[in-house]
Amino acid sequence: MSTLSDLVYAQGQANEADIEWLHRLVSDGQLLADLASADIVVWVPTFEDTFIAVAHTRPSGAATLFYRDIVGARVRPQWRTQVRDAFRDARIVDSAAPDWFEETPTRVRAVPIVRATRGDSAASVVGVLTRHTNLGESRTPSRQQITFNDCADDLFHMIASGEFPDPESPAVPRRGAPRASDGLIRLDVDGTVTFASPNALSAFNRMGFDDELEGESLLEVSTRILPDTHQFDESMPVVVSGRAPWRADIEARGVSVSLRAIPLRDHGARIGAIVLCRDVTEIRHQEQELITKDATIREIHHRVKNNLQTVASLLRIQARRTHSDEARDALTQAMRRVSAIAVVHDTLSEGLAQNVDFDEVFDRVLRLVAEVAAAPNTRAQTHSSGAFGILPSEYATPLALALTELVTNAVEHGLDGKEGHVEIIADRGDEHLTVRVRDTGVGLPEGQVGRGLGTQIVRTLIQGELGGTIDWHTIMGSGTEVTIEIPLRYIEPALTP
Repeated sequence: MSTLSDLVYAQGQANEADIEWLHRLVSDGQLLADLASADIVVWVPTFEDTFIAVAHTRPSGAATLFYRDIVGARVRPQWRTQVRDAFRDARIVDSAAPDWFEETPTRVRAVPIVRATRGDSAASVVGVLTRHTNLGESRTPSRQQITFNDCADDLFHMIASGEFPDPESPAVPRRGAPRASDGLIRLDVDGTVTFASPNALSAFNRMGFDDELEGESLLEVSTRILPDTHQFDESMPVVVSGRAPWRADIEARGVSVSLRAIPLRDHGARIGAIVLCRDVTEIRHQEQELITKDATIREIHHRVKNNLQTVASLLRIQARRTHSDEARDALTQAMRRVSAIAVVHDTLSEGLAQNVDFDEVFDRVLRLVAEVAAAPNTRAQTHSSGAFGILPSEYATPLALALTELVTNAVEHGLDGKEGHVEIIADRGDEHLTVRVRDTGVGLPEGQVGRGLGTQIVRTLIQGELGGTIDWHTIMGSGTEVTIEIPLRYIEPALTP
């Protein structure tokens, strides 16, 4: 299904500012549908002098009229005149008589979507919003339904005058943003509560307010229930008084309530506000638990890194005290392997995500190998090119260890104490990561691959743990090239560069 932007751009009738305005309006489509207890459809004009649906929101507490997807469809003939008049005249147009949709009586209201502009520029109509109310389920409305409908009417008139959505409101709702069904409070122009839904009243009761909200100043109530020593949200006063289209949190008695204010205006004059509220205590607890777990994981990685570095130091000390050259080399190689694994854990301990920038990891691993290249009996230069990208930690550890083995082996045995270069080339595609380790040494006969511990480790890591392939071959002329190819099919698309 095409996105709203794609559908609007395809009609060639709107600019980026118009589309941004439509996105802001559609982000509140669920609020409008729930308040009006009706389907909300957004239409934009086309080249063919008709309209196409670019967004649709179904009500949460009422039956939908559109069981099939309507987005991308042309406006039906019975609504075309009403939608066209609303768009052309920039006024709200109500259906004169009930409209029948698939044998269901409905009432349709067409609301012009007016985008406010700054300066002396005239406001422009960028589309039409239609409300489709199911009359087949009509019954005597409750006081809450009447209030919700009145709030919806106020918002529809603001949409038609370019006052909603409010340009000052946050573009993206924060996590736990309240909905109408979570709790709704209606304020008059002075900030006094004229209506509070049962869910809204319950939220404030849980925070310690035991009386009725209606007739009370919501600002005074909120100030009264806040602990004296509690650090409250600085935006809270303007939110609970309904003066700004912002969001704030209130916390008292271990209960957290998220608030969102929507000032109501009539041609620029403020006439009151809607305050949506939601008990987000459990969400905040879950967020705190996640933060605690993330911190614990980071600490574990940090301690593992420290322990591995301790082991590497012990191996280094033991190697220095060993008189056998063979034993000293074995301990030194083990020290480098442990240090390479420590580098990955050190990188993981620095962030929340369990993914690593492997280019950064490999740069640090290459410094470990540089100690070998700087030894008195070698004159090797190492350098890398290309990009590895972001990899999960389960890829990073075996790959870092395998590359440490390959580069070390190229320096020690490929160059065999002679002057030369070792180049590491990374090439990341959509499906595979290919790494080449190339040296300018003596080379090796085709098919004659060493059988030492390092080779076994590399095969186990690349083929066994990463499901990849590895190939040794001699470069034409001289030198050896080792090619590693690792499939990326197990990595989520978000991790690819």
